[in-house]
Amino acid sequence: MALDVNAIVDQLKESSILELNDLVKAIEEEFGVSAAAPVAAAGAAGADAPAEKDSFTVELSEIGQEKVKVIKAVREITGLGLKDAKGLVDNAPSALKEDVAKDEAEEMKAKLEEVGAVVNLK
Repeated sequence: MALDVNAIVDQLKESSILELNDLVKAIEEEFGVSAAAPVAAAGAAGADAPAEKDSFTVELSEIGQEKVKVIKAVREITGLGLKDAKGLVDNAPSALKEDVAKDEAEEMKAKLEEVGAVVNLK
């Protein structure tokens, strides 16, 4: 049995909205499909995908054994004076910089971990 596609299309053109709606419902019931499923699945997949974070807060969690080296690294990273840098280190955990790009945050973390500090990126 061959389908006459042109005849089917012609019949669909002449059908009312109610008739087309009934046709869709009948096809959904007969074949166990849903006409709205692809649209809903695409929307749900896009909503579930987590957005990659593009800015971080660099937080000094622990200073480790080399307090002086950590203070020097904090001064270098933040551009603060000795007193302010020492204050941040003494009050750990403390945020060193906020809204930092990923690459810059990773670089800061590496410098601080090199001198024995524990750093978190939030």
